[in-house]
Amino acid sequence: GGPDGGMVRDNLTGLVWTRDAEPAGFPLSWQESIDFIERMNAEKALGCSDWRLPNRRELRSLISHQEKNPALPAGHPFRNVVLAWYWTSSTAAVNCAYAWYVHMEGARTFYGGKSQYFMLWPVRGEGNGLLPATGQVRCFDHAGGEITCLGTGQDGEHRRGRLWPEPRFQLAGDTVIDWLTGLGWMRVADSAGGPVTWEEALYQVAGLNPAGAVAGGGWRLPNINELESLVDLGRHSPALPANHPFGDVRDGYWSSTTSMYEPDWAWALYLTKGAVGIGRKQGAYFSAWAVRDI
Repeated sequence: GGPDGGMVRDNLTGLVWTRDAEPAGFPLSWQESIDFIERMNAEKALGCSDWRLPNRRELRSLISHQEKNPALPAGHPFRNVVLAWYWTSSTAAVNCAYAWYVHMEGARTFYGGKSQYFMLWPVRGEGNGLLPATGQVRCFDHAGGEITCLGTGQDGEHRRGRLWPEPRFQLAGDTVIDWLTGLGWMRVADSAGGPVTWEEALYQVAGLNPAGAVAGGGWRLPNINELESLVDLGRHSPALPANHPFGDVRDGYWSSTTSMYEPDWAWALYLTKGAVGIGRKQGAYFSAWAVRDI
């Protein structure tokens, strides 16, 4: 979307971001980042008092996997985008003294100690309902201790994003329908029989379709955003919603998305932790999990 003074509306999500992607001017710890945005609200920065640190899905929604340095859509109107890690308001369930961050150089999504110093990028607005909630409903301090959410500015307090349907998953033969996204996943979450190379993952999943099947209508390897949509940021080992119906869940999964930063690598979901990273296509590092449109 076009810039409105110091703000930019993203017409994909309906969220509003500061045009300046470095409003603090220097890296801050996680809590310092939340406190900085609280001061922005007290001072009505850019005329608004509802700024917040974005949750993981909100920050990742800015990413274009077709771009690098930064991994933002071509022609974006933002200024001062730092090719570095940016904090999210989402705590890492695998270690609650850690929080999630996204790297604007190539779009990796990982977590680390809340005492580290990274960039922040404020967001505001309800959005248009495109982005689902992360699943995080609890709040934690910098040491990982659980705290009351009220006034923390954390993901667990704001809980922004589309609510998950109840029930979220429905069994239909060998398929699990995810009513949050409208995608159908293979119930047995190991479509290639163990870790395989990227090309083998593509080949094995394509082989699930009957010969002569029309391309585009059957099983396929999911893109990285489709894979990430399964993640429940309130859980780990695996980072899937409670009472999910999947079987043979593995540690990591290939996506069909090539890394533009290193095209001989592809994006993968580390499902034990919920992280989004990359693996060399030639290595038999990850499993395959077939998806189809319902």
